[in-house]
Amino acid sequence: MSEHVATVTNPLPAAFSDLLPHFLIEPEDVYIVKNKPVTLTCRSTPATQIYFKCNGEWVHQDDHMIERTTDPSTGLPVMEVKIDISRQQVEKIFGLEEFWCQCVAWSTSGTQKSQKAYVRIAYLRKNFEQEPLSKEVSLDQEVLLHCHPPEGVPPAEVEWLKNEDLIDPIGDTNYYITVDHNLIIKQARLADTANYTCVAKNIVARRRSSSATVIVFVNGGWSTWTAWSACSATCGRGWQKRSRSCTNPTPLNGGSFCEGQNTMKSACTTTCPVDGGWSEWSKWSACGVDCTVWRSRECSQPVPGGGGKDCQGLDLESKNCTNELCPHTASGPEDVALYVGIIAVALCLVLLLIVVILVYRRKKEGLDADVADSSILTTGFQPVSIKPKNSHLLTIQPDLTTTTTSYQGSLRSRHDANNKFTVTNGPLLDPLENGRHTLHNGKLTTDPADFMTRLSTQTYFKSLPRDTANTSYGTFNFLGGRLTIPNSGVSLLVPPEAIPRGKIYEVYLTIQRKEDVRLPLAGCQTLLTPIVSCGPPGVVLTRPVILSMDHCAEINPENWAIKLKKQSYEGTWEDVLQVGEELPSDSYYCQLEADKCRIFMEQLGRFTLVGESLSMAATKRLKLILFAPVCCTTLEYSIRVYCMDDTQDVFKEVMQLERQLGGRLIDEPQVLLFKDSYHNLRLSIHDMPRAHWRSKLLAGYQEIPFYHIWSGSQRSLHCTFTLERLSLSTCELSCRLCVWQVEGEGQSFGIDFNIAKVTGPSAFQIPYLIRQKICSSLDAPCPHGADWRLLAQRLQLDRHNSFFASKASPTSVILDLWEAQHFHSGNLNHLAAVMAEIGKQEAMIFLVSDGEC
Repeated sequence: MSEHVATVTNPLPAAFSDLLPHFLIEPEDVYIVKNKPVTLTCRSTPATQIYFKCNGEWVHQDDHMIERTTDPSTGLPVMEVKIDISRQQVEKIFGLEEFWCQCVAWSTSGTQKSQKAYVRIAYLRKNFEQEPLSKEVSLDQEVLLHCHPPEGVPPAEVEWLKNEDLIDPIGDTNYYITVDHNLIIKQARLADTANYTCVAKNIVARRRSSSATVIVFVNGGWSTWTAWSACSATCGRGWQKRSRSCTNPTPLNGGSFCEGQNTMKSACTTTCPVDGGWSEWSKWSACGVDCTVWRSRECSQPVPGGGGKDCQGLDLESKNCTNELCPHTASGPEDVALYVGIIAVALCLVLLLIVVILVYRRKKEGLDADVADSSILTTGFQPVSIKPKNSHLLTIQPDLTTTTTSYQGSLRSRHDANNKFTVTNGPLLDPLENGRHTLHNGKLTTDPADFMTRLSTQTYFKSLPRDTANTSYGTFNFLGGRLTIPNSGVSLLVPPEAIPRGKIYEVYLTIQRKEDVRLPLAGCQTLLTPIVSCGPPGVVLTRPVILSMDHCAEINPENWAIKLKKQSYEGTWEDVLQVGEELPSDSYYCQLEADKCRIFMEQLGRFTLVGESLSMAATKRLKLILFAPVCCTTLEYSIRVYCMDDTQDVFKEVMQLERQLGGRLIDEPQVLLFKDSYHNLRLSIHDMPRAHWRSKLLAGYQEIPFYHIWSGSQRSLHCTFTLERLSLSTCELSCRLCVWQVEGEGQSFGIDFNIAKVTGPSAFQIPYLIRQKICSSLDAPCPHGADWRLLAQRLQLDRHNSFFASKASPTSVILDLWEAQHFHSGNLNHLAAVMAEIGKQEAMIFLVSDGEC
């Protein structure tokens, strides 16, 4: 290279020989993209020679591309030199120092060096050092999305995409990109809900980060309260309410719902209308000259008020009078005619009264022995007849003054003639034992199906259920008696003398299916008792009968307004009694106890109690009942949780339904207090052993809407938790059921049971294959004692060893005895543990097949 520098091939003219070269173009920094070489250029004037030096070493002359020209404006010679740099040249010194080149220009006056040009290999790595993360932010909140682009040469430029559209911070000033490439949304708007992507690029490549979803949510806000509604009572105490909605603003994109109540109730009192009443008449005035006297009264007892009616009638009354002050006149023809007419009318009235009395006496003699209301009761009755097919409870008070045929005991078929006949005189209100009947001076009805068929032909009875399990009926006379529907809490007491002497009534008592009877409920009303029909309606009763049934209200007069409703012949429901405001003259009276009501009534019909909450503290008692399948043949296992009113009739209905579904009760029923707070009921299962069980529910809890529970008209209301055991050999399940009303106090109940433990034909039994394997393993004597004797000792049955030894298979007899002892609580895991202690674990004898679970 030194010889190249010393040689001056093109000497400068003498006029320019004293000028130093200066650079018109200097080499600049460049990047090698992939495997493409780069070119460095250097131009200088006036110059006799130009050469490149890279990393302190001269570039060979043959690698230079030289071009000589003359500047037309100055006449000075111009020299331009180019060299190519390859990727291999740069990689040779990669890691030691950066690759650089500079050109050196010569003239007769000296040399000049250009700036250094650095040559780098361009790249952009794939992975971002920090990617943006998804966020949920509230409206107007600031949002910061981080982005640290991948390492690259040259450094990558960063831009942001919103739903694949480029973000322009200049066009939308709500966006700002920091110097370290982070994106800031100054105030989140609903329109800013989108997917955001950070994009890094240089001359080599373009990289995209994973998208970050930004959700701008709006928390709900209450609207203003509406005006108070009109008072629910037109007279006396009632309630009024006002409401608001969560629409100011409406929750969006998962924003929280408004906290607090959307309805507010307040007690109110409406002035009752007072109808006017007349005062007493004043004394008659003196007889006037016109032969008249008069008297007056005032509408002042009480004075009309509150929109009440005015007094009806005259406030002034007058009549003729004759006394010494009135002039006497001789009786004329007109007076004689008047007297004759009065006498004739009197005689007619007397004759009419005599005819009515005679007709009444004849009818009474002909009807005394007939059944009342023959339009309803279409079948005649025999003096005494007993049909034991009827399984309903019926007790009639005996008349000990007459000779009667009676029996006491469980009803049997007709051909059983060994019953002992006795006469009893027990108290009328004593509870009856299950399955025991007493009958005096009457008879059980004909075949139940025939009785229900005859009733259903009448217009009023077409809605009666055909379900004889919830119906009781019998024939009654003046001695009275009692009808009871088993396991329902519903009974009807007919006291003695309630039925007139000489009359015989065929009385029924039935629980209506709620879906068969349309009972309109409005506002905060809820059904507190079953809907019960007793009849026939319209019969004459000389004293009240008593209808008893369960209710599910937590009684507090300040929280409840409870009314007795009766269905009319037209099918409409009317209020016949407000509990707590009964009057002695009313036809109905209600005695309300903690969980039962007793209704005194002088008319039979269809009745129920409806409660209307006066405050959100009003509470109903609910009963939670857990059912599960009787047998388990798969990995899945379902638990059904019923939520129902705390009355016996509903519990009976659910038990009947579960028998049909093949379910079993897995825990004692639990009582839950449910408030009128408009909040739903949530149920969840916790603390399951994760090593053996898992839940198949996608959500963390299940929810039953408030109005489905509060109305009391929903049948078999329940939710199902589907669980999955990880092995068919898993039979133990222990967990907790949590139940709570949203924003209210909750309750939790422990569940601990064996899914293979059932009663009846499906009770615990050692599977046959397992039994055979155990017997073949332990029957043969073992010198070390690991045979049936050790099994008996471990099962604490060794006191019977002499008996076991006398049998062909001692092990089989041991297992028989142990299985009989643990009929209700047998556990194969316990037996497996005993076998493991003995040292007999071969053949995995305790793997249970699907059919053996």
